[in-house]
Amino acid sequence: MPKATTSTFRVQPTSAASRPKKNGESSGSSSSASAVAGGSGARNHLFDTAKFGQHILTNPLVAQGIVDKANLKPTDVVLEVGPGTGNLTVRILPACRKVIASEMDPRMAAEVQKRVLGKPEQKKLELIVGDFIKIDLPYFDVCISNTPYQISSPLVFKLLSQRPIPRCAVLMFQREFALRLVATPNTKLWCRLSANVQLYARVEHIMKVGKGNFRPPPQVESSVVRIMPRDPPPPIKFEEFDGLNRVIFSRTNKTLRAGFKARGVGEMLEKNYRTWCAEQGVIIEDGFDIRKKIDEILEESGYSDNRAAKMDVDDLLKLLAAFNVAGM
Repeated sequence: MPKATTSTFRVQPTSAASRPKKNGESSGSSSSASAVAGGSGARNHLFDTAKFGQHILTNPLVAQGIVDKANLKPTDVVLEVGPGTGNLTVRILPACRKVIASEMDPRMAAEVQKRVLGKPEQKKLELIVGDFIKIDLPYFDVCISNTPYQISSPLVFKLLSQRPIPRCAVLMFQREFALRLVATPNTKLWCRLSANVQLYARVEHIMKVGKGNFRPPPQVESSVVRIMPRDPPPPIKFEEFDGLNRVIFSRTNKTLRAGFKARGVGEMLEKNYRTWCAEQGVIIEDGFDIRKKIDEILEESGYSDNRAAKMDVDDLLKLLAAFNVAGM
């Protein structure tokens, strides 16, 4: 198999008439695109997708529903991640100005290109073959994706860090991951992921998608969510917000007082504090006790006996501000 690259993909069209025929093959044999559309018979090599974790969405009603929920404008540039055989792509193209499709598998990229060869939509499609997580993203207004599940979290945060900020993203995920994105405090699925994403975006659950709508069928159910980034984004350093959440969500149902006593947390905060004191010219007193300092911050903020499972984004921001004021 050719090695995937991050260069723009170009396919030279090869017609059935000009392609050398194999023994026993007639000139009327169906293309792989026809097989993808639902043809029966011989096993289609395009569905050997284990290497890239792909599950091709084959239900046209679901595909159209996803595109409709993106509320596309004729002037939009759409980024599609993991187009597969193009079942979403061919529905996006008529509704926008341009589609930039990022595909890891060269076989799939070639299949998408075949579906628009000789059609007006061909000029509106740009294909990039390579690892989506590693490429520099071009400008786009909307992202639509039947997401390869193994890149779900990196994809979300890469989209949220995109500048200029896109209008929205309509994304298919594993059901549990999708429900974590939309979870609220005091529910079982509220977690670090929920808080981090909801700091930067509003997230809506759009639809459930069963296993039977894919080929090959995944082992789990799926859901589609719509992510609408906040514009402008909050003036918060993500590394600090995520660092706080990493500490308190590691023991979701423990009090914050107990959570901050976990191994390594005190040492990390003391290092941060000493660095801040050095930068600010603050002299640290002899006998300084970082754990006593942490307890004081938690008590003064009023969150000492709170649990992460019940804290919303505003609570987390207030707690982060309390630590920042104290130099941590």
